[in-house]
Amino acid sequence: MPYHYSRNSPLKVEFMKNGKKKSIKLPEPMMKPKSMLSKRQKDLMNTHSNHHSKEHLEMMTSLMKKGFCFEQAHEIAQKAIGK
Repeated sequence: MPYHYSRNSPLKVEFMKNGKKKSIKLPEPMMKPKSMLSKRQKDLMNTHSNHHSKEHLEMMTSLMKKGFCFEQAHEIAQKAIGK
């Protein structure tokens, strides 16, 4: 069974911040995983790219492909990478 259908899935993202390895427990994705972003998501990312780093945008893109909405992906990327 795919992880986005189960309620007990331990979703975590691991990253390096200030030279220390950290991990964040992720909420349940709001959508099913996709291989590409929708046109609306691409437009939002294009507008969003003026204010944030390349690493932040790459993490958001990967999270949105896993099924997270724009807002969820942004919050997770902010906690993990920052601006």
